[in-house]
Amino acid sequence: MTPRGRLVTLEGGEGSGKSTQCGHLADHLRSRGLEVVVTREPGGTKGAEEIRGLLVAGEAARWDTWSEALLIAAARRDHVVRVIAPALERGAWVVCDRFVHSTLAYQGLVGGLGQEVLITLHRLTLGRLWPDLMLFLDLPVEEGLARAAKRAGGDASEARFEGRGLAFHQALREAFVSFVKEDPRLCRRIPARGSEAEVATTIAAAVATL
Repeated sequence: MTPRGRLVTLEGGEGSGKSTQCGHLADHLRSRGLEVVVTREPGGTKGAEEIRGLLVAGEAARWDTWSEALLIAAARRDHVVRVIAPALERGAWVVCDRFVHSTLAYQGLVGGLGQEVLITLHRLTLGRLWPDLMLFLDLPVEEGLARAAKRAGGDASEARFEGRGLAFHQALREAFVSFVKEDPRLCRRIPARGSEAEVATTIAAAVATL
C-alpha cells in the first residue's frame, strides 16, 4: 500500500512570507525525492479561486462572518476533494498556504463564531482531515502589513482583510499564538523576521519531525 502523504499548512498574518516559504519548503521536500503539491486557500481549484475573489475583494462589510465561513467551507470542500485528498492518497505531500487554522482565527476567535462551531462545520464537510503540521509564521503586525502593502503596490483587488485595522490584525496574531500554546505538537511557531534562507531552514527542521 502507498503510504499516505502529509499535509503541512503555513499560517500567519498578512505579509508574513507564507507563499514564499511554501515554495522553499516544496523545493526542500522534492530534494528528498518526495512528490509535493503546493496550493493555497481560499483557492486551489477553479471553483475555489472564484470564491476567493468574492472573499478577498470589496468592502470590509461585504460579508458577515457567517457568510465568510460558509463561502470558505464551500471553497475548501472543492479544494480538498479535487486536489488535497487525491494527492495525500497517492502518497504526495501537500504544502498549503492557509487552511483550517485561518478559519479558526479569522472567523472563529476574531470574528466571534468560536472554534467549536467551525470545527463541527469542518467535520461535516471534510470528515477527519486535519493538518499533520501547522507552521505559524510569526511577524510583528506592523511589519507584516507594511510588507503586504509594498507587495500589493497600490493594487487593492485583494485587500479586503488587510484594511481592517491594526487591532484586528493584532487579534489575529494572538489567535495563532493561542493555537501554538494549546497544541505545540501540531502547531509550531516560526519566527519570520530573519532572511528567507534562515526562515526556510527553521521550517525544514520543523518538518523533519514528520
